[in-house]
Amino acid sequence: MLSITLRQYEYVVAVAEERSVTAAAARLHVSQPSLSVAITRVEEILGKRIFLRRKGSVIVVTPFGHRLVERARHLLDMAREIETIAEAARPVVIGCFEDIAPWYLAPILELLQRQVPAQRFQGQEGRFASLARDLAEGKIDVALCYDIGFDAGFERHKLRTVAPVAFLPQAHPLAGQPSLTLEQIAGHPLILFSEGLSVDYIQSLFEALGLVPRIAHRASSLELMRSFAAHGMGIGISYSNPPGSISYDGGALVTRPISSPSAAADLFLFWSGLRGESPDLRPVVQAIAGFF
Repeated sequence: MLSITLRQYEYVVAVAEERSVTAAAARLHVSQPSLSVAITRVEEILGKRIFLRRKGSVIVVTPFGHRLVERARHLLDMAREIETIAEAARPVVIGCFEDIAPWYLAPILELLQRQVPAQRFQGQEGRFASLARDLAEGKIDVALCYDIGFDAGFERHKLRTVAPVAFLPQAHPLAGQPSLTLEQIAGHPLILFSEGLSVDYIQSLFEALGLVPRIAHRASSLELMRSFAAHGMGIGISYSNPPGSISYDGGALVTRPISSPSAAADLFLFWSGLRGESPDLRPVVQAIAGFF
């Protein structure tokens, strides 16, 4: 099916307002013959007359034409509104991986508002897949996250290196160790996060060492993982280390660093590589990098 362009709708509205093809052509800076052809083409596509054109008389708008012109004006107004939306009026949205958001998101938003007072900022938390998708679709501008699920289409700035920790019940035989290795915990039931990308990443750490992890439970949140661990359901593995030794439900647990060098992960600030040179983003990146 043939479609009508915004430019053609603009021709229709101009002719209706001027009641003259000649005057409309002058207003739009197009030739009169090309305008006449465009109007005829629109009428052919719609299968109805918009104007009655009589030699030596002003153009008459048909009843159908009046209805069309009213809607066309509304369509053109919306198009102009889209074109004139000021990007500066939109807040800069800072995405953050859900597990680390309680540590970083509020302080970073506070810092940005202080250092870039002319800009508004908004925070949004998410998992690996949702952050990458929202960055690609322009729903968020930058994201603090580990490099899981982000392909070469994203720019990145390394912020810090983070070692994972293990959550264990206080009575666990490994609880007395000052630190643990992947080899030590591989033979025990494990609690991993339920997100597929997270599970794949943790499994790859064990597989790189020739180990096969025993996944006993999957948790949708950090605190559920700690609760499972406190109640002896396995060893939880996370790159976030909340303070305290009590889970939300009152269970006692211990937290031990995982010292295997291969388990360390880098925390990055990501943004879309399709943004090109973004002067508005530069102070944001610099401020967040300075925070770390």
